[in-house]
Amino acid sequence: MYHNFMKTICLIGMMGSGKTTVAKMAAQFFGIKFVDIDIEIEQIESMTISEIFAKKGEKYFRNLEKITIKDIYEPEDMIISLGGGAFEDIETRQFLLENAKVIYLKTSAQTIFKRIKNDTSRPLLCGKMSVESIDEILQKREKNYLLAHKIVNTDNKSIENIVWELRND
Repeated sequence: MYHNFMKTICLIGMMGSGKTTVAKMAAQFFGIKFVDIDIEIEQIESMTISEIFAKKGEKYFRNLEKITIKDIYEPEDMIISLGGGAFEDIETRQFLLENAKVIYLKTSAQTIFKRIKNDTSRPLLCGKMSVESIDEILQKREKNYLLAHKIVNTDNKSIENIVWELRND
């Protein structure tokens, strides 16, 4: 274990910013629990995120996301990877800013596109995968992402370097 007490870390940022990959490695490195909210939701619903969006709608998904975050949250020794849009919800945002160390994995639209261009499981980019579409979503969300306690730029960095930057200051 990195040390006895580590405030829960919550990773936010766009799809493809590396939240899940970084969270998994950080959990191993710090010896803490890892939770990916999207994976939790998929298990609860027995459907993929894309299927939930298609069958039940984004509003249903966002509400389930908010409930799941509060249900799985523990005050320490945990790292949570949020879905890209979860931090848009004001209740979720306030809850996490008050109760966790929120870290924004800042990634350019070009880097995100390179990472996810062949991924067909992104409901918000279905049929419109482009740097421009990614940038449009990023522009809408960035004002909230920038409220994070810490910003870590992921462009041209190794996962190890990003994990190292997560540690509590």
